[in-house]
Amino acid sequence: MHGHDVTAAAAAASGDQQPYAVVLGCIDSRVPLEAIFDQTFGAICVIRTGGHVLDRAVCGSIEYVVGQLGVPLVMVLGHERCGAVEATVEALRTGRRPGGSLAHLVDEIAPSVTEAGIDDPAVQPLAIRRHVRRTVRMLRQDELLAGSVAAGRVAVVGGLYDLATGEVALLDAG
Repeated sequence: MHGHDVTAAAAAASGDQQPYAVVLGCIDSRVPLEAIFDQTFGAICVIRTGGHVLDRAVCGSIEYVVGQLGVPLVMVLGHERCGAVEATVEALRTGRRPGGSLAHLVDEIAPSVTEAGIDDPAVQPLAIRRHVRRTVRMLRQDELLAGSVAAGRVAVVGGLYDLATGEVALLDAG
């Protein structure tokens, strides 16, 4: 298997880390965060979970990047046709909660789906936007991030990736 020659870029970034952002996105293979933002080694820190769901490890990672590396920007990036949101809609509509750790993802996304209106035919795109905004709110209120947000040292923003066009649209705080 042959990939891109990354030797020079890796060597250039082998010193101290000085990323300008951390991006929390979904694990979806169609949403490669460094590629979307045309970034290379050392420019951004990337965290990916199903449906960009927060947990203690994710929050701790973001707290570290902001507190220790001084990163001034946190972006939560949702995307169209998110499978985790789709699974949550299906679970809520059928009453069949998935087993294992997938249940955690569904539980964390469910408030956004419910708020969007489970009976609305357009629930999935509405829920995706609501889930991005909810995740942004949760991060802004995080115990260790709230002070930096209030002091203007870090911005926490949300965006939506369009699978067809490759464009990212910023979402208002909604």
